[in-house]
Amino acid sequence: MLNVVELTKSFGSGSNKLHVLNGIEMGIERGELVALMGPSGCGKSTLLNIIGGLMPADSGDINLDDRSYGLKNPSSVVDVRRSLVGWIFQDFHLLDHLSALDNVAMALEISGVPSKEADKRARDALEKVNLGDRMDHIPDQLSGGQQQRVAIARAIAGNRPLLLADEPTGNLDIASGAEVLQLFKDLCHDKENPISILMVTHDPDLASKADRMLLMRDGLVAASDIRSAWGLDGEGEEE
Repeated sequence: MLNVVELTKSFGSGSNKLHVLNGIEMGIERGELVALMGPSGCGKSTLLNIIGGLMPADSGDINLDDRSYGLKNPSSVVDVRRSLVGWIFQDFHLLDHLSALDNVAMALEISGVPSKEADKRARDALEKVNLGDRMDHIPDQLSGGQQQRVAIARAIAGNRPLLLADEPTGNLDIASGAEVLQLFKDLCHDKENPISILMVTHDPDLASKADRMLLMRDGLVAASDIRSAWGLDGEGEEE
């Protein structure tokens, strides 16, 4: 569903040139929850920004469904952001004066969905994240976990096949973080309309519960399972 081929990105020039991505190769299947880990500054957010159409790569290619992109400026890939990729952040980015329903519906209307349809899709999305009884609440009336679920509803209401989640549990307590992870798994494994999620996290416990884990190191994807990611490939080590 998503295929990233030989993606490179650097910043600066001359002796100050910093190579962040050095030929990333990775893929995600439809309905798969993939955790992306790695030390700060290794390029995780840069990779997400390129996949999400917010930044061009220097070389390489991205194929998402039937769309090929990666080297074009953000203004040339508006369709990627509008219909293919949704975002979930550590900060919820909700408008304080709007209800949960209006926060979700407004995002749809901005992308061109008629008001009546936006309202229906927003309601359906909030039901899917188990907030059917909180639609009329403003963010201050919701817990942190509930606010993040509103943000997830906003991301899935656009029917995009891929969600990019950048530290989605970073501002949540352990219980709320576990609820968000379970919701991600439910969305990915939905039999009728499975989506794919690429989740950046620093939490190894969270990552180990994903379908698969990728570790970024030195601008490359260096491992794809929790044991090799943490250097547990030798004999005799415990999981």
